[in-house]
Amino acid sequence: MVRFCTSVLIMVLLFVALTMSGCNQAKDDAIHIGVIAELTGDIPAVGASCKNAAEMAVKAVNDTGGIDIGGKKYPLKLQIEDSAGRSDQAASAAQKLITRDKVIAIIGPNASSGAIPASEIAETSKVPLISPWSTNPKTTLDPRTGKQKTYVFRACYMDSFQGRVLAAFAMGELKAKRAAVLYDVASEVLKGQAEVFKATFEEKGGAITGFETYTTGNKDFTVQMTKIKNDNPDLIFLPTYYSDVPLQVQQARRFGMNVPILGSDAWGSHDLLGLCGKDCDGSYFSSHFSANSTAPGVKKFVDDYKALYGSIPDDVAALTYDSFGILFEAMRKSGKPASEDIKNAIQKITGFQGVTGTITFHEGSGDPEKSVVILQIKDGEFKWFADIKP
Repeated sequence: MVRFCTSVLIMVLLFVALTMSGCNQAKDDAIHIGVIAELTGDIPAVGASCKNAAEMAVKAVNDTGGIDIGGKKYPLKLQIEDSAGRSDQAASAAQKLITRDKVIAIIGPNASSGAIPASEIAETSKVPLISPWSTNPKTTLDPRTGKQKTYVFRACYMDSFQGRVLAAFAMGELKAKRAAVLYDVASEVLKGQAEVFKATFEEKGGAITGFETYTTGNKDFTVQMTKIKNDNPDLIFLPTYYSDVPLQVQQARRFGMNVPILGSDAWGSHDLLGLCGKDCDGSYFSSHFSANSTAPGVKKFVDDYKALYGSIPDDVAALTYDSFGILFEAMRKSGKPASEDIKNAIQKITGFQGVTGTITFHEGSGDPEKSVVILQIKDGEFKWFADIKP
């Protein structure tokens, strides 16, 4: 009798467990999307912008009842991980999102130092990854074959294009013939921007008077600025992160160098305006987005972002929003919520109208065709100056 009762009890418990498991499965129809952002570390403003735009994009879809895939609506759930701007933490975050959280796709990291190792995990695991802000070619290239990764994409242009555009802009618009360069040698993406700029500037007949380096965390640039001043350039190129720019610009001005200063997309955070003040006024930098654009889609994005967060979105926020837009379009066209089908759909996206411009992917490449925006810092604001098309 005891054995019989025990057996019945076990069967009842198993039935209840299975029933509860079935109920949980039925209720949990949410599609999980991973985000890897630099929430701490050297560039927390980048991570904050990414997180804000990610939550805004997902909220907009969930407010309509979810995303329609194959005639069924699925709610979306974000799984956000902090890379702290470190390559090892970015890789472990990608692994965690894929194996533990079972995400269907990943947005981020933004900095190439994290995007490159995270993309390796995503490619091996066959999970689509879109980096909003990583401009380094290695993000989408398979190091084993030298060919394009098939599951990895970016929403921005690459360093090779950006570097060429900036060199041409320096010589054409700013009439520079002699340029000095200062960059963070510890950052692969910034090193790449510096090298492409140098090569293009010299190819076009310009002279690089100094090619100076520093390491992340340095605060004193006296040695580098002394050499740059002695070489008498008529332009200084600073492919450095927004957090380093103020000290470098201030020290350059203190040395009496009043030549134009040109930056890359690493300048893009609005935190730069408060940190640098009038010293940065008149400087130019490349970007992916202009918040004062009059295009209806951009204006709505900016207004919605300001309403939610009380600040103007920067290029990272805009690129993150477009990364989600690309992902959502691919999910709708995929027909079913599966990583493989979503990857195939992203590869076929052409003419996507994002807030950072029109985005087209050519089959076999995760690198989009799109324009470079040149911004000028003027009266304490980022002002649109020019659009340069491919």
